[in-house]
Amino acid sequence: MKESLVDVGDVTLFVRELGRRGERPSLVVVHGGPDVGHGYLLPGFEPLARDHHVVLFDFRGCGRSTRGLPADQLQPELVVRDTHRLIERLGLGQVDLLGFSTGGRAAIQFVDKHPEQVRRLVLASTSAYTSADNEPYLADWPEYQRRQKVEDEANGTLRNSTIFVWDLDRAPEYLQLLESLGPDLGDWSLERAIQGLTHPWFTRDPEQTLREFAKPILILHGEKDMGFPVQLAHRLHDAVPNTQLVVIPNTAHMSHFEQPTTWSNHLRTFLSD
Repeated sequence: MKESLVDVGDVTLFVRELGRRGERPSLVVVHGGPDVGHGYLLPGFEPLARDHHVVLFDFRGCGRSTRGLPADQLQPELVVRDTHRLIERLGLGQVDLLGFSTGGRAAIQFVDKHPEQVRRLVLASTSAYTSADNEPYLADWPEYQRRQKVEDEANGTLRNSTIFVWDLDRAPEYLQLLESLGPDLGDWSLERAIQGLTHPWFTRDPEQTLREFAKPILILHGEKDMGFPVQLAHRLHDAVPNTQLVVIPNTAHMSHFEQPTTWSNHLRTFLSD
């Protein structure tokens, strides 16, 4: 494992590289949130790094990357720009790109702006659709409503661990993982997003963007995802011909944490084709 700080112009990004560079393209990972850095994703990528080079980094305003930026410097298009510059700074050439959760939205925008830089795309635990599209599935899901009530009564101390992890026996372990990343959250503000002050993560119709990308896309999703219901993964798969859909049974939003070996094996198969 290699850790470094990489200057991409106006910010410095904390970068963690797993595995060794080889003949196959490196896998660049765009994390979710944005409220913490990429550390919570490590369980899913450590098995893959036995035979793949994986590059993870913290968004500007997250983790160990540049912090304390003004609000207008915390925008999705700047995450896309930082990712593009990081790939160039590291000399990675054409890469495979994985976007997790909110990072999947940034990844869609990335292939819209820089399609030549990506060989294959993975959309993991994410959605191309709006939060309003989530609501009908969550409103009619009693288990989601029960768990959301538990989260609400905990006043944020559970940090969505009972929502994002399907096996509730594993939820304390996931919460412990989050807490090990540090007490402070990222600089990105959920309130600003709710108020419409954060720009959209993609600027064109995402389905059309992915059709025009016209390269292999893996949609990797947990069967019981309560962040982005699996029905939306099926919807995107039906709308975009160049996609493969893999649903991991009995896992929620953090399927990489619940079943890391299965999750990484699906990535290995897709990236090695």
